[in-house]
Amino acid sequence: MPPKKAPEKEKKSVLGRPGNNLKVGIVGLPNVGKSSFFNALSKTDLGKAANFPYATINPEEARIPVPDARFDWLCETYKPVSKVPAFLTCIDIAGLTAGASTGAGLGNAFLSHVRAVDGIFQVVRAFDDSEVTHVEGDVDPLRDMEIIQTELRLKDIEWVEKSLDQHKKSGRALGGSSLADKARKEEIATIEKIYKVLTEDQKDIRKGDWTNKEIDVVNSLQLLTAKPVTYLVNLSERDYIRKKNKWLPKIKGWIDEHNPGDPLIPFSVALEERLALLPEEERADAEKEAGAQSALGKITQAGYASLDLIRYFTCGPDEVRAWTIRRGTKAPQAAGVIHTDFENKFVCGEIMSYDDLKEHGSEPAVKAAGKLRQQGKPYEMADGDIAYWKSGA
Repeated sequence: MPPKKAPEKEKKSVLGRPGNNLKVGIVGLPNVGKSSFFNALSKTDLGKAANFPYATINPEEARIPVPDARFDWLCETYKPVSKVPAFLTCIDIAGLTAGASTGAGLGNAFLSHVRAVDGIFQVVRAFDDSEVTHVEGDVDPLRDMEIIQTELRLKDIEWVEKSLDQHKKSGRALGGSSLADKARKEEIATIEKIYKVLTEDQKDIRKGDWTNKEIDVVNSLQLLTAKPVTYLVNLSERDYIRKKNKWLPKIKGWIDEHNPGDPLIPFSVALEERLALLPEEERADAEKEAGAQSALGKITQAGYASLDLIRYFTCGPDEVRAWTIRRGTKAPQAAGVIHTDFENKFVCGEIMSYDDLKEHGSEPAVKAAGKLRQQGKPYEMADGDIAYWKSGA
C-alpha cells in the first residue's frame, strides 16, 4: 500500500481585512512631520503642513509606486508601450493628542480614520526646532509613542467592552449543546481573551498569540492595535546624514520592549522635502553631495510588506505590469485580480519565476530549460512570478 499522505498543515490566517486593496495610514502627534512626509512621498502638496495642531482635518489619499528593481529590468527587457508598477495607497491622517480615545482634539474622527486603514506608518519626531512647536511642549519621542499606543489601546478596550457586553446579553440563554450555541460560547471566550491581552497583559492585539478561529473574531472587531505598525523616526537633516541621534537607541529599546519585531526606519523630512523639489536627473547628484540617500523607497517597500502584499508580473511588448496580491493567494484568485472571468473560467497558468527569466535571458530560453511551468488551481503564487493565464470560453 502507498504511504498515507501527511495531513496538510493548516494555513495561518492573517490579521486584518482580506483582499489586496489595502491602505496605510500616516499616524502621529501634531507637528511631527506627517503631512510634509506625505507630500514628499506622494510628490504633491495635498497634505496641509503647518506649524499648528490639526492643520490636517480630512484625510488625504495618494497612490505611491513601489520601487522594484525586477520591474525596472522587465521594462528594459520588453520595452513595453505601457509600464504599470505596483502601488501602495497612503492616507494622511490628522494628528492625535492625549485624550483622543475619549474624544479630545479630533479624537473620534482621527480614530475612525485609523480604523479605516489596514496598516500604520507611525511618524515619531526626534528633532529639535524652535520654529516648529510641539503639542506637548518639548521633544520626547518615547512619551509621544506612549501617548499613541495608550490612546489606540484605550479605544480598543472601549470597543471590546461594548462587544463583550452585547454578546453576553444575547448569550444569556445559551445552555444548549447545539453547534450554534457552542460557536457563540467560543466567540465570547475569544472576546474575553482579547480583553485580557489589552488590559491584563497590556499588549497590542497584533502581538497576541491567536488561533485561526480567534483571528476571525479579532478581524470582525476591526481593532486599531491589530494593525501592523512601521515606526518612522523623523530626524534633522544633519542627524540623518551623520547617522547619529541621541533618541534612536532609546526608541529602538522602547520598540523592543513594547512591540518587538516592528520595523524602525530613520529618515529626514527636511532632506526629503529638499530632494522632492529637484528634477529627477538632479536628485542623484544631490544625494551624492549630501552623503545620504532618500529613505522614501525603503519606507514604501516596508509599508507594502507589512500588509503581507506581494506582486506578480504580466509581460509583453504592449505592457509590463505588476499585480498586487496577498501572500498565499492561489492562481485562480491571482488571475481574478486582472478580470473576474479569468478566475471564474480559470484553466491554468503558464508561470516562470523572475529569477529564471533573468538567468536565461528570454522566454524561449526559459522554456527550453524546462523552467516554464503549467500550474493549476491549487498553485500558490510566489513573489516575482511571471504569469500568462488561460481561461475557458
